[in-house]
Amino acid sequence: MATKTWKIGEYAKGGIITAVTKGDELTIIGKDWDFSAGCGKGSNQSNAKEWCRETFKANQRREADNYLNDLTTSYYSDQIMGWAKKNGVEFKGGFDNW
Repeated sequence: MATKTWKIGEYAKGGIITAVTKGDELTIIGKDWDFSAGCGKGSNQSNAKEWCRETFKANQRREADNYLNDLTTSYYSDQIMGWAKKNGVEFKGGFDNW
C-alpha cells in the first residue's frame, strides 16, 4: 500500500488530492484545504476535511481518469495516474490499448 498527497491549491477542487494504492485498486480522495494549519504548500494538511472518495479497480482506467479530470487539471490527473502505475496499479483499457 502506498499513499501520496498533492497540495495543488487552486488547480484542484478543495485544493488537496490524496491517492492510495492497494493491490490493483486506486482510491482517490478529495480534501478541502485546512487554512487553520496554514496556506502554503509546506503547511501540515493531515487534518484536512475529506469531501469525496472513490475507489477504482485496474480495469476502470477511463472512470478513474474522468474522476480525476473532474477534480483537477489534466496535468495533475496524468501525474496521479502515473504515480499509481509506478506503485503497482496496472490499468487496463483507455488509450494504452488503442
